[in-house]
Amino acid sequence: MKTIDLRSDTVTLPPPEMRKAIAEAKLGDDVFRDDPTVNRLEEMAAEVMGKEAALFTTSGTQSNLTAMLSHCQRGSEVILGDESHIVHYEVGGAFALGGLGLRTVPNDEQGRLDLAQARHTIRSRDVHFPVTSLICVENTHNRCGGTVLSEDDLAAVRALADEHDLPVHLDGARLLNAALALGVPASQLAQYADSVAFSLCKGLACPVGSVLCGGGEFIRRARQFRKMLGGGMRQAGIIAAAGVYALESMVDRLADDHENARVLSDGLSSVPGVALAPAPQSNIVFFTVEGWDQGELERRLGAQGVLCLSEGDGRIRMVTHCGIDDGDVEQAVAIVRSLVAAGA
Repeated sequence: MKTIDLRSDTVTLPPPEMRKAIAEAKLGDDVFRDDPTVNRLEEMAAEVMGKEAALFTTSGTQSNLTAMLSHCQRGSEVILGDESHIVHYEVGGAFALGGLGLRTVPNDEQGRLDLAQARHTIRSRDVHFPVTSLICVENTHNRCGGTVLSEDDLAAVRALADEHDLPVHLDGARLLNAALALGVPASQLAQYADSVAFSLCKGLACPVGSVLCGGGEFIRRARQFRKMLGGGMRQAGIIAAAGVYALESMVDRLADDHENARVLSDGLSSVPGVALAPAPQSNIVFFTVEGWDQGELERRLGAQGVLCLSEGDGRIRMVTHCGIDDGDVEQAVAIVRSLVAAGA
């Protein structure tokens, strides 16, 4: 029985050509800035995001924490959405390691920050208050269903930040998916943020890695914080080579993932009792099934070879990626249909 793994696009495996690039990578000591493959990846990433410089990191979590440490001083506060990845899935590193407060404001169903609440949450300068130092946004927005923030959404955050002389960090783990969905270059979305991080190990199918992009002085600070966090990876060109290959050859194929997500969502919505929550905008599909415990449904699907994630809020998540083809999507829908028809 074939396993159809829809848990996440982080389960992607590098294609043969990427493995070949890894094997043939030219190497050096990246801490000394001597690794030519890492240097090339950072130059490419900065160009893609329209930024002055970039820094290769081990993960999106390390990129986001490095960015917060580089923008903020200990004891200051970061404003971000209550459904953000940084709040839910990054182990509290901002306050545990950075001494930073995370002040959340509501995300709406689209993943947008409640800007009226954010404006109210920015601290005035007062001896009694910590200093507000940063606003973070996320695009695409994971917990809100892979939703896409538009240029207008990002420009509104930028305008609020400028009113208060604050930097903006964009957690753009799937920003290339957002750019594809909107039909614009990623740099056109990244322009509204002072720093942006994007993942290599999701839809781009690299085995590891993220890239943090920003201004030259910001990246110089970030490089030191990355070292503090254990991110000095020496001959890192072995894994950076995968990122170089991905930026050259894997970006355009993200369109296949979006199309498969659309077909998956259409198929699921035709099953009685299944409701999309919400309709997908990128490669992430959330749905609910009336009368089913989500954990039990996840287990039953897994027993039939369809792996997914229960979100703990009544929703099931499925994510399309380069390891999933249209036949897999059709088979997954058929198995869901069969299970739901048989009853809980």
